Amino acid sequence: MVKTQIQLPDRLYREAKRVAAERELSLAEVLRRGVEYIARVYPPLTAEAGVVWELPKAVRTNLRPGLTLASLRDLAAEDAEPRLAPRRKSVHRGTEG
Repeated sequence: MVKTQIQLPDRLYREAKRVAAERELSLAEVLRRGVEYIARVYPPLTAEAGVVWELPKAVRTNLRPGLTLASLRDLAAEDAEPRLAPRRKSVHRGTEG
């Protein structure tokens, strides 16, 4: 077993101590269980683990033949900009009476 030292924000330390006291566990056991949980939730993403991320294959596209990388970048930049409609002046008419 490896002995290590960590730093926790005060609030997180208090929460871990509370969990340990309520469940009659040591703080070390609570932290070990937390790390075990995180290790299960976030499996390895390395090639050694047999998981390699690849760009998804396009099933159907509407891209024109001869489209350049530069024009694709321009399209992506256009898409990232918020499209705001020009503001119209609203006309409030008072009630005449």
